[in-house]
Amino acid sequence: MTRLLIISCCATVFINLTAAQAEDRPNIILLMGDDHGWEETGYNGHPYVQTPVLDEMAATGLRLDRFYAAHPNCSPTRGSVLTGRHPIRYGTFSPNWSIRPEEITIAHLLREAGYTTGHFGKWHVGPVKATSPTNPGAMGFDEWLSHDNFFELNPVLSRNGGPPTRIDGESSGVLIDETIRFIKKSTQRDTPFLAVVWFGSPHEPYSGLPQDLALYDDLPTRYAEQVVSLTSNETGTQIQRPLREVLRERYAEITAMDRAIGTLREYLERSGLRENTLLWYNSDNGTPPSGLADTPLRGLKGTLYDGGIRVPGVLEWPAHISTPRNTQLPTVTSDILPTLAAIAGQAIPERPLDGINLMPLINGTMIARPSPLFFWSFNSDSLNDQARDPYINYDLQVGTTPLVKLMNGLPTRNFQNIHYRTIETQDFLGPRVILDHHYKLVINGATDSDTELFHLGDDPAETHNLAADEPAIVIALAKQLRGWQASTLNSLTGADYR
Repeated sequence: MTRLLIISCCATVFINLTAAQAEDRPNIILLMGDDHGWEETGYNGHPYVQTPVLDEMAATGLRLDRFYAAHPNCSPTRGSVLTGRHPIRYGTFSPNWSIRPEEITIAHLLREAGYTTGHFGKWHVGPVKATSPTNPGAMGFDEWLSHDNFFELNPVLSRNGGPPTRIDGESSGVLIDETIRFIKKSTQRDTPFLAVVWFGSPHEPYSGLPQDLALYDDLPTRYAEQVVSLTSNETGTQIQRPLREVLRERYAEITAMDRAIGTLREYLERSGLRENTLLWYNSDNGTPPSGLADTPLRGLKGTLYDGGIRVPGVLEWPAHISTPRNTQLPTVTSDILPTLAAIAGQAIPERPLDGINLMPLINGTMIARPSPLFFWSFNSDSLNDQARDPYINYDLQVGTTPLVKLMNGLPTRNFQNIHYRTIETQDFLGPRVILDHHYKLVINGATDSDTELFHLGDDPAETHNLAADEPAIVIALAKQLRGWQASTLNSLTGADYR
C-alpha cells in the first residue's frame, strides 16, 4: 500500500509498507521530561547529574545531539509532539493556552492503525476532566492518568477524566508503574501500544527522596553564594533560596526520573518487548532560571537561543538501531508525528505540518535535513485589538487537578484559546528563528539591530553575530522565515479546518 505524506506544506514523500511490515509494527513509548535542560545528562558531559539509564540509551541507541523543542515553553512544545505542527497554528501560544479540538494527533492516527493508546502524567494542553473537549480522550487516547499541569511527590491525578486522586509515591515511579500496567493489558489484547509518558520532573518546586538527595550532598560551595527564586513547597508562593540547595533537589528529581525509565526498560527486556519497542526520550524546553548552573549553551527556558530550545533527545529501537549512533542533524519535536505515522503506515493529516519523517535518519540514510526548522514565540499581546472571542467555552477550560504552585491564588490551572480572524502586520513580531543546518537566524524585534546570525557548527554558544558579515544569508533566511510565518498565521485563522 502506498501512502502520500505531505511534509512542510509542499514537499511529498512516498512510503511503501508491505503486509509483513504492517504485521510487525513496533510498540511505541514517548517519554518527556519537564524543564530538563540539554546539559543536564551524564552523556552530555554534566559533571554532577547522575543519569545512568539515559546514558546507556545514548550509548546503545540513536543519540540526537541537536534535538530541539518546538517552543521554549512547555504547553506549546507538547502540542507539537501531538500534532507535528507548530503550536501557533492552533493557538497554543504559551503555558496554559489549550490546543484546539479540531487538531489531529498521533494518538488519533495510531488508534486508527490498531494501536491501544494511553497517556500518563502531565498534559497541559487543556483540562484533563471528562467534559473537556481537549482532554486526552478527545485527543485520541483510549485511557489516561493525567494532570492538567505538573506535580511533585505523591501526585494528584485524574483517571480517564474522573475526580483527582492522590497516589502515594515518587511521581516518575508512579507514572511508570501505571505505564507497565497499561502495557500488560495491551499485550494481553495482542495489540501494539502507544504510551505517552510525560513526567512532572524536574519542574520546580523541587523535592526528592532521601537516597536521591544524598547523591548531591557535596555540590560545589560556590553555588551556595547564588540565590534563585522558585516556588515554596509549603506556601505555593515565590521564595528565594541558595542555588546549591535548589540544585540538590533538582538533580535528585532528574535521577529519580532516570531510574523510573530504567524500571520501564527492564520490564520491556523481561517481557520480550524491548527488541521491537521504539523508546524515545526528550524534554519540552531548556533549563529554567531556578535550575541554571553551568551550561555551554546561551540562554535558558523562554528564549530562542539554544539554551531555551535545545534539549536531550535519544531513542532506542533494537530491531532497527542495532549499532549505536549519534547525529548532528537538527531534529525537532514536530518530527515525532510524521515519523510515527510512517512507522505505522498511516497517512499524515492533509494540513500543513512542520515536522518531517525521520525514518531515513533512523535507518542511517539521511545525511541532511531537507527543510529548515522554524521557531516563534508569538506576542499574544498584539491580539488586544482583536475581539477576544473564546474558542472554547470558559467552563470547559477550567482545570481540576491541584498543584503546589499557586496562580492568581488558585492551586489549579485554567486554560484559554481564542478565535483569530484577521492577520495584522504586528502579528509577525515576537522572537523568531530559522535554523537551516548550521546557520541560525534570530530576530528578536522589528529592526535590523535585533537580528543575529550564528553558525552553530563553529559557534554552538552563539557568541559571534555574523549578520553584518553575511547580509545575503540574512536576507535569504529572513524571507523564508516570513513566508513560514504567513502560513502559520493562516492556519491560526482556522483555515486548515475548512
